[in-house]
Amino acid sequence: MIFNSYTFYIFLPIVFLIFWRLPKQEYRNAWLLIASYVFYGWWDWRFLSLIIASSFWDFWVGIRLEQADFKQKKYWVASSLIFNLGLLGYFKYHNFFTESLKELLFSIGLNFNYSTLDIILPVGISFYTFQTLSYSLDIYRGKLAPTKSWLSFFTFVSFFPQLVAGPIERASHLLPQFFNKKEFNYAWAVDGTRLMLWGLFKKVVIADNLAYTVDHIFGNYETRAAWVLYEGLIFFAFQIYCDFSGYSDIARGVARWFGIDIMRNFNRPYFATSFRDFWSRWHISLSTWFKDYVYIPLGGNRNGELHQLKNLGITFVLSGLWHGANWTFVMWGFLHAIYYIPETLVRKIKSFTFSIPNGLKRFFVFHFVLIAWAYFRAPSLDVANQYILKMIGGILLHPGAFVFIKGYWVIGLIISLVILEYTMKDREHPFEIKPKALRWTIYTVVSIVILWFQSYHTSSSFIYFQF
Repeated sequence: MIFNSYTFYIFLPIVFLIFWRLPKQEYRNAWLLIASYVFYGWWDWRFLSLIIASSFWDFWVGIRLEQADFKQKKYWVASSLIFNLGLLGYFKYHNFFTESLKELLFSIGLNFNYSTLDIILPVGISFYTFQTLSYSLDIYRGKLAPTKSWLSFFTFVSFFPQLVAGPIERASHLLPQFFNKKEFNYAWAVDGTRLMLWGLFKKVVIADNLAYTVDHIFGNYETRAAWVLYEGLIFFAFQIYCDFSGYSDIARGVARWFGIDIMRNFNRPYFATSFRDFWSRWHISLSTWFKDYVYIPLGGNRNGELHQLKNLGITFVLSGLWHGANWTFVMWGFLHAIYYIPETLVRKIKSFTFSIPNGLKRFFVFHFVLIAWAYFRAPSLDVANQYILKMIGGILLHPGAFVFIKGYWVIGLIISLVILEYTMKDREHPFEIKPKALRWTIYTVVSIVILWFQSYHTSSSFIYFQF
């Protein structure tokens, strides 16, 4: 089931109404657990077994970690790592590593006849395995006490608003919210509805319409002018942003209907003035996960600059691989490491006082991020390389040949989005408008536009479902 579907528009009110009619929190958790399994099983019920197995194993590991001595704790946390990463490795990376090994051996004259498997990638597996894994790791580190309530834990793992595309929540933040009975908060639910409306607008009206143009440009890049390729990259940058941040906004809004707070995953990333700033704004739940569970355990910024740079490189490359079983994602992560590392070195030079205007910083950061997006979107490294070379070479040879492609109204939507987000600053949505009559007029217009586009185009899955 996806958020931008009529099925979900029926599903959500039913779950909401029954939830608030139940007298005890245990009953509410049980209802949310059932609803979450229905929500996920709507796609393919067979893969519910993976979520249940992952939930059971880490719940059990958490209890064993509390009872174990220091040596035994290492074995139990290792079992959690092996189980969760094993699931992820088999379903997501088995064929990738098999093909990569075959190509490597073939390049040195050896034949490797092991065939790939016909494996379906379960939706959201990268998200819920990281969520349960962080629970075990936090208990092992002594930062969290294990829960004795299997129902609360299973609900935490499978909570349907953020189950298949995040944010990747920490147990320390989300899990306690399933213990205490809540009173319905009308103001919070209304604000959640505004978040859902804003997220649906970004997904259905902006991202889905940009997708058609982006697919057409990337599918025919050999015949396109350089400036059209440049526009295609800009369109993809806003497509993936509106698609993913739209999902996160809807997830946060839906959660508020049930009195649950989940973390903010995006904070106007294309206004970043540095690459460090960008990664504090983009997919915040993932970047902080890799910082806490990969970068810092590797040594972080301890043991000298050389080790810090190595740790940064490993972290970014692994974060790229997390996104998908393709060398394009590895390159995407590697490029961000290449961007991030020099900036880290410059920041340590105390005598470096050269000042650059924020507008110019944003321009350069956005365009370097744009280059990396080419690898994220392209089906192969060769296509991404050819796309970038054709684009940059053509622009340098014909700097004044800029032409807009068809779809001026979509360009207008992007410009409007940028202006809105610039004025929003720390606000989560643009609907805090007075007077009331104007606000409700805007709600109505935006809702009609969303429904019109949804009826005009077939509802499409969110990009991050594939990760």
